Amino acid sequence: MQTAPILVISPVRDEARYLEATIKSMCGQTIRPAEWVLVDDGSTDGTGEIIDRHAAREPFMRRVAKPDRGFRQVGSGVIEAFRYGLSQARRTDYRYIVKLDGDITFGPRYIERMLAAFEADPALAAVSGRVFRPEGERRVEERLAPDMVTGQFKFYRRRAFEAIGGFEQTLQWDGIDIHRCRMNGWRTANIDDPDAVIMHHRLMGSSQRSIVDGRLRWGRGIHYIGYHPLYALASGVFRMREKPYVIGGLLIVAGYGWSALRRRPRYPDTAFRHSLRRWQLARLGAMLRRGNR
Repeated sequence: MQTAPILVISPVRDEARYLEATIKSMCGQTIRPAEWVLVDDGSTDGTGEIIDRHAAREPFMRRVAKPDRGFRQVGSGVIEAFRYGLSQARRTDYRYIVKLDGDITFGPRYIERMLAAFEADPALAAVSGRVFRPEGERRVEERLAPDMVTGQFKFYRRRAFEAIGGFEQTLQWDGIDIHRCRMNGWRTANIDDPDAVIMHHRLMGSSQRSIVDGRLRWGRGIHYIGYHPLYALASGVFRMREKPYVIGGLLIVAGYGWSALRRRPRYPDTAFRHSLRRWQLARLGAMLRRGNR
């Protein structure tokens, strides 16, 4: 089996329902990572046993048990577990680093296609495929802007990952990292490739409570990192085309507005917030000019 200098870290908590399929996808790759650390973040549903059973046959993967905080914490809790896994890695010679969720599946050439994208573009910091969710016999795309890299499968060039300081343990960490790449002169992208399809078995932007809670949290998160109000409104309108139709986008705008009215704390890096807003206004301007043409 061909391997590549890739370190994969998977923060997982109570993922027994989907994890077998994720492991099968990884073990079926044409190119495997050198090391796969699965961080058991306090699971009580047999997740740890699933990992141990497969790790007994696959020496490139192993489970590390993180001290249990006592509850599932989306966002910052995921990065807390990711950082713990990074501290437990045995390899130091990796050139790529991946944050991988335990509720997705992907085809056997996925890693091969990601490495080809890096090879073709030396300025590429991070890349992913496109994300779909199964709905009966159909698959529905979870829309991403062309320069976004899905949080479920964050595939980074190590040099770029370290240049931006890694993932921040905070709200909207998977938006902060992308703009930090822009600020540091790197590119990011998701690629339209039939061999790089990700199937996500949970609805994007939901939470362990409900989709309503997840969309409101999304709105609070984009307020926290400094979205311009016009861009927040445009984002909400864009997401109205996804489940839950219309209401999902309205909830994002409501979460943003609630945070703004109460003057909730913002991401403390003011230079980052100003840069993000300038980029967002420039992008809105470009969209309007294209629309006029």
